[in-house]
Amino acid sequence: MKKLSLLTCIFFLVISVTAQTISKDELIFLTSEWKGERFPDGRPKIADDLLVRARKIMIDDAWTVLKNEGYLNQFEGNWKMVYDSVPVIGRAVTAMFMPTRPDVEKNIKERGAKAGRKGNTNAWPIEILQPGDVYVADAFGKIAGGTLMGSTLANSIYAKTGNGVVFNGASRDLQELKMIKGNFNAFVRDFHPSFLEETVLVGLNTPIRIGHAMVLPGDLVIGFGEGVLFVPAHLAEQVVSTAEFVVRKDKFGYEMVKTGTYSAGQIDSQWTDQIKTDFLKWLEKHPELGKMTREDLDKVMSKRTW
Repeated sequence: MKKLSLLTCIFFLVISVTAQTISKDELIFLTSEWKGERFPDGRPKIADDLLVRARKIMIDDAWTVLKNEGYLNQFEGNWKMVYDSVPVIGRAVTAMFMPTRPDVEKNIKERGAKAGRKGNTNAWPIEILQPGDVYVADAFGKIAGGTLMGSTLANSIYAKTGNGVVFNGASRDLQELKMIKGNFNAFVRDFHPSFLEETVLVGLNTPIRIGHAMVLPGDLVIGFGEGVLFVPAHLAEQVVSTAEFVVRKDKFGYEMVKTGTYSAGQIDSQWTDQIKTDFLKWLEKHPELGKMTREDLDKVMSKRTW
């Protein structure tokens, strides 16, 4: 019995590995800068509270932080959306699609069936989605016949994640997608009435390319009207914290300039001790903007390049 049990465990381990196109060890290797909690498959698990905080920052500020850290290929624009003003914020689950090839599609679907996967391959990434995830897929920009989801899959995605999607491809059923309320949105290349065809999933939770950006599983996805920013997990806290401060700094600066307390030049330069003291007193009167200690302030100001 013990021998049979061991063989059974090995069988299911093999199935779970071959059902993915990247091993857990490889995913941990590629995201080795991340030192926090991970999902069982190795994907970085950015804290839920950070996802909430990221909804209140400005994407321009977050982009600037990444640029100053040398990450120049993390933004992609030129999207069509279901809603212009609903942000998509969450942890990336990635999928790579390619034009179909009969032998490859046959092998992938047979392997998927042995692993218990059901339906067409564009539904497989949805099976592994968790609350707070964003389904990010590269469908090589295909529009007609490149509709990775319609209203049924969109509702399934939203039910699992409470979130939206980013597709370098298309979606169908725009009118029905608009009936999904809450935090759902879709960043796609276009909407089209066709069904998905001649397209097959070749990578699940692998590194992918979305336009000019590299995306890894677990990246913090920040999607606003300007476009989508993909923040490496290990930089998520730094990016959000710095962007939060810029929002506070700007609001403080507007008020100080309007009242004549300080000039724009003083606000936009390295701050004196007096300005820092005045800022912290001002922040106490605006609890909706969050808290900051003098140590936090000195730290973020020491790295100021914006």
